[in-house]
Amino acid sequence: MGSASSAELAPLLRKLESIATLSGAAREAVAALPMTVRVVEPRHDLARDKDRPSHCCVVLTGWACRYKLLDEGRRQILSFHVPGDIPDLQSLHLQVLDHSLGTVTQCRVGFLPHEALRELCVRFPDAASALWRDTLIDASIFREWMTGIGRRTAHGRIAHIICEMYLKLHAIGLAENDRCPWPVTQTDIGDALGLSNVHVNRVLGDLRAQGLIGPRERDLVIQDWDALRALGEFDATYLHMERKAAA
Repeated sequence: MGSASSAELAPLLRKLESIATLSGAAREAVAALPMTVRVVEPRHDLARDKDRPSHCCVVLTGWACRYKLLDEGRRQILSFHVPGDIPDLQSLHLQVLDHSLGTVTQCRVGFLPHEALRELCVRFPDAASALWRDTLIDASIFREWMTGIGRRTAHGRIAHIICEMYLKLHAIGLAENDRCPWPVTQTDIGDALGLSNVHVNRVLGDLRAQGLIGPRERDLVIQDWDALRALGEFDATYLHMERKAAA
């Protein structure tokens, strides 16, 4: 347990300010939200399907994901989440979760009481608007993922998700010069995009051979952004990033 540092809260503020305008007072109020911070190990649940949470989770460090499990144990990842994301923000208005939320890597996670978030929204309409806009962008990303899984080739799906995650990380200051953290496994990618491990491995090998991404490392290196974007038919409009986030 603990409290979040100003450095850990920076991605949340950068994320909100990349999609909306916050007044100085609203920015201070977001930074002052009461929060209980926990370190959660990789592959642990933060919330489970059918839970009735009384708080929302903000990812401070690390990566998390939303997912659904079928009866046979097969997993469908619904979205990846990076620092600054509040992946269960909808629990502020939907009492019962219809999916699970888990860590991909070790994460520091801040737990924000619903009551505090509701008070923030009442006192600062611009903060409420930013949070509402964030949920709408979430829905936009879901539509894009659905289109990808239904109609893009395997190469296009993987190229698209690389472009998406790079821009999300860039918006919060965690990616630059075509390099970004990439802690997801081939299994994670397959579970997100409806592909087998063998297929994911083959596609990543093809992208490297074509010079679109760099050799296998802890970080992902994009070597040809334009070609990767074209392969994935990637148009960043659906991310609705109106401005570069504040430092």
